[in-house]
This record gives sequence, structure tokens and C-alpha cells, in this order.
Amino acid sequence: MAHEVPNERSIDEGVAQTQADADVLFRVVNRVAVISLNRPTALNALSHGMVITLATLFERCRNDDEIVAVVLRGNGDKAFCAGGDVRALHEKVKSGSSEWLQFFVDEYQLNYVIHTFPKPVVALLDGITMGGGMGLGQGAKLRVVTNRTRMAMPETRIGLFPDVGATRFLSAMPVELELYVGLTGVTLSGASALLCNLADVCVPPEWLATFEDRLQCMPVYADHGGAMAALRRVFEPPVNVVAHAALSDVLPLVTRHFNACWTVEEIVASLNDALEREASPEVRQWYRSTSEALSTHSPTMLKVTRDALLRGRTMTLAECFRMELDLMSRAVPDGDFVEGVRAQLIDKDGKPRWRPSTLDEVKEVHVRHFGSARWGAEAHPLAELGRR
Repeated sequence: MAHEVPNERSIDEGVAQTQADADVLFRVVNRVAVISLNRPTALNALSHGMVITLATLFERCRNDDEIVAVVLRGNGDKAFCAGGDVRALHEKVKSGSSEWLQFFVDEYQLNYVIHTFPKPVVALLDGITMGGGMGLGQGAKLRVVTNRTRMAMPETRIGLFPDVGATRFLSAMPVELELYVGLTGVTLSGASALLCNLADVCVPPEWLATFEDRLQCMPVYADHGGAMAALRRVFEPPVNVVAHAALSDVLPLVTRHFNACWTVEEIVASLNDALEREASPEVRQWYRSTSEALSTHSPTMLKVTRDALLRGRTMTLAECFRMELDLMSRAVPDGDFVEGVRAQLIDKDGKPRWRPSTLDEVKEVHVRHFGSARWGAEAHPLAELGRR
């Protein structure tokens, strides 16, 4: 049975544009909603308007008994979603506007909705999946990656910290690996994402090109368990050979050098000491690139990130989102965000002037400032998360 809403037809008053070039597209195939991020030339980066539209669509899917599941995808063959529209946020902050904070409030609420959605959600994390794209995808019940997936949380590179629920979803891996991924912003392949528990299945990208044909033939189940099993058969190929996960080759090194009891300075010192004694060119390169990341990213945000990741391992999902919004409310105006975006995305000189400029100069009082609560419990913009 098929129930389909063509792209060119209005899906609801005020929900989305009717033109084929709308930033978010919606259709229903055999009772499964297919929501497509549609900014391929911008690597499907999330604008505030897209976040609001996505929230409205998920609410519609929640309340529509004819919809049994949701598939979230990105148009084009380069990216699922490269993150939030950082340039737009940068402009708002530079102009003195406070609108940027509402973007994060709305984004975190959307991310929480996806994590707790009562119907199965499938996220097709094909291509670049970073930052805000991880916030959308990691809440899905079935996270599908491919051999062209490039997954990362690279926020420390632009003077921020891994957010959008990362303080919770990165805790699915051992703490040493979590610190490595979160602090360095390393890019993971699809196979490495599986190894990190950030994906459920890795498939050839061409298999995803025909998923709607298989959806049309999928048996429709009224219960969510049956729908989830049927969706797995749609997205998991009969025979699937997953490529070697390059990350597995360095896991012993990660475990050795990213000790959760160490400060970031001690991690860097351990890496540099091992580099001096290492003979293998391949291993030396890993030591060098890892140490360089920890020596060139925002020193303040590296320490804030380490603290937040360790705190998040003992928190609920809702508590993590509230902590992250507290952090973001201080990191954007008081931290290195404006300078990091300038250096990496605006002027592109690659020479950010961090304040302070070294790890040794970052005092514990600075870290506590960013991690302190911004609002009282009842006044917090995300106070309602977890209450229903």
C-alpha cells in the first residue's frame, strides 16, 4: 500500500515551501515519511529555518497515524549534513544580535525529539556528516553509513566544543576513544564509525540510491517493532562487505595516550614523548597529526571539551542537552568562536589568535566559567526536556 505526497505539493500550511528548491523536502512512501535536507551546494548545512521546519515535520509525523516511520536523508552525493550554518551564526554574533542563542535552543529541542521519537527513525549518513548533522543522525534508531561517509565532531577547531548531544552519544564508546574523537575532531570513515558505535550498518552508496523502490514493497506493520525489522531489511543489503576500519590500527595508541585521568597537557606530552622514540613512519605520522590537532585547536575549548565529555558520561540525555546549552551560551560570546570561524572559514588564513594562546595559560577558573549553569533549573530554556 502506498501513500505518497509528491515533492511539488504543499505538505501543510506554513510547513515548507512548495518549490522543488525548498531547503527541506517531504514525501510519504508506503506510510514511511522521507525528509530530505535540500541544500546540496552548501553540503546541506542547517539554517535556523530548516531546524524549525524539521521540528514541525517531526511533530506532524508523530501525530499522523498513517505514518509508521521516518527516513532522514541529505540530497546530493557529497553530504548528509555538514553541520549548522556557522557563517550565518558568526554574522549574527558579530552584529550584536542575540538571535544566535535561539538557534541552539531550537536545534537541541529538535535533536532531543529525534532521540526520543516514538516511531522508528532511519538516518542515511552518506557523505560528510559533521556537527549539526551528527545531532540529527545520532538520535536515529537505525544509522546507516557508507564507504564515502566522513564523520566528525570538529568543533574545537573553530573555538567551540562537541555539542548537539555529543556529550551523550560519544559516551557509547570507551572513554579513551571518546576523548580522542571529541578532542581532536578526527574524521571517521563509515567503517570506523561502526567501530565507534556511531553507526549501525555500513552499506555501498549505490544501495541507498534505490531505497525508495524497496520501501514501496515493504510490508506495513502497525507495531513499531515490526516496522523497524522491515526497515532493516530495506536498508541492510543481502550481502555486505564492510571495508577495513583504519581506526582499528591505532586503537592501542588511543588507549595508551588518551587516559581519562590525564589533563590535555599530559596527553600532548605523552604523544610528543612517544613520537621521539617511535621508529615506524606510519605511527610517527599519527603521533604528529594527533599532537598537532591538540596544539592548534582552541586551548580553552579543548579543556572545556574534556571536562564536558567526562561529565556527560554520568548524565541523562536531557541533562546533557541542558549542560551543552549552558556551555554554548558562554562559549559563543566569551570564547574563541568568532576568531575560530574567522580564521578557518572567513579569512581562511588558518592562523587563529586564541585567547589564551596555549594550554598552560588556560586556568581552571576559565573552564569552570564556561561550565557553570547559566539559568536556574525552572528558568532553563530546555527545562521541559525529559518531563514527558
